[in-house]
Amino acid sequence: MSLVAIVGRPNVGKSTLFNRLVGMRQAIVDEIAGVTRDRHYGKCDWNGKEFSVVDTGGWTSKSDDVFEDAIRKQVVIAIEEADLILFMVEAATGITDYDEQIADLLRRSGKPVVLCVNKVDSGEKMYDTYQFYSLGLGEVWSISAANGSGTGDLLDEILRILPEDTQAEDDHPELPHIAIVGKPNVGKSSLTNALLGEERNIVTPVAGTTRDSISTRYNKYGHDFMLVDTAGMRRKTKVNEDLEFYSVMRAIRAIEHADVCILMIDANAGMEAQDMSIFNLIVRNRKGCVLVVNKWDLFTKDSNTMKEYTKALRERIAPFDDVPIIFTSVINKQRIMDVLDAAAHVYENFSRRVPTARLNEALLPEIENYPPPAWKGKYIKIKYVTQLPTKFPAFAFFCNLPQYVKAPYKRFLENKIREHFDLLGCPVQIFIRAK
Repeated sequence: MSLVAIVGRPNVGKSTLFNRLVGMRQAIVDEIAGVTRDRHYGKCDWNGKEFSVVDTGGWTSKSDDVFEDAIRKQVVIAIEEADLILFMVEAATGITDYDEQIADLLRRSGKPVVLCVNKVDSGEKMYDTYQFYSLGLGEVWSISAANGSGTGDLLDEILRILPEDTQAEDDHPELPHIAIVGKPNVGKSSLTNALLGEERNIVTPVAGTTRDSISTRYNKYGHDFMLVDTAGMRRKTKVNEDLEFYSVMRAIRAIEHADVCILMIDANAGMEAQDMSIFNLIVRNRKGCVLVVNKWDLFTKDSNTMKEYTKALRERIAPFDDVPIIFTSVINKQRIMDVLDAAAHVYENFSRRVPTARLNEALLPEIENYPPPAWKGKYIKIKYVTQLPTKFPAFAFFCNLPQYVKAPYKRFLENKIREHFDLLGCPVQIFIRAK
């Protein structure tokens, strides 16, 4: 899936445009309750084509040393990772020094750039947009992110320029794709090296599904899959850049091209906000998940530590807490094969097809015992259920009054599906349809 990054100096309306692009789809499609929408990342669906959008504005540092320390880092990282840059400027202010410096970076990058002038909400303000042609970035698109005018034409232009989906280049589409993701320095490189390790002769590096991530075929110990490695990808010159922004950009890339994600966290740090951001990306992209707690050998333990740690983790990631949790020490090679076995098991669940007859046999008695609550005197009758032909587990329940089935009952249905069928590690989507 293509990645579009919105860049520009502070206060030109990047977040407003981001919310408008992402909101179009998210409000309608995202039916998972409890997944907090990360402000910096979302998906936009326009004319049947979907692409990811990243708002670089959210990561601007609070220091007064504006360009060098904050904006430049964001733009450099966005240029490196994105397929297309949406460069925002503002009509009323005109061209500032920051705008010129960002434009200079973009011109040198050779990446596709769409220049949009924001806050053009009246006819007279159109005259303020022509000065931006002097930035040398081609056509100028006038929009008002606040009221939406001009955004349709802007989206048409983005779709025209965006490359075709890179997933088609994959050499082994039939194999499961497993990505190792997580914050910097949690042990992703060590896990990759431990898995691929000494016997490199039996793994074949192939062209990655994205420009930088390397897909490597892993074929030993009864496992055969593509390992999408996001570890160790940062260039030496980038080590001092904004690590959080960088790792989230990388995680987006890896997660979108994977079937199952191994999310690594540091045992001593626990599940921090950035880990939750990456976990939410996995859930929102409907990918299988295995949670790996690394550096367990350095954690102070007593007899119940693992049990308590697991309980706290499940509470943190709720409502989607049906995820395998594995405690490892990659350096000591402890329980590394358990990680692979768990990932293989999750992939099996992820690609499972449950026959309609079995689904109805298991779920209709449960629904009869605990029917949906009546709404304003109207009784809801669910007639039958079927699994949808999606890549991830999704189920449609057909009933007479779908609009009255609320989120708590959908959660009940999801829990019953999980009780009867092994869907460990897989997000489940429930749709209620009219009979």
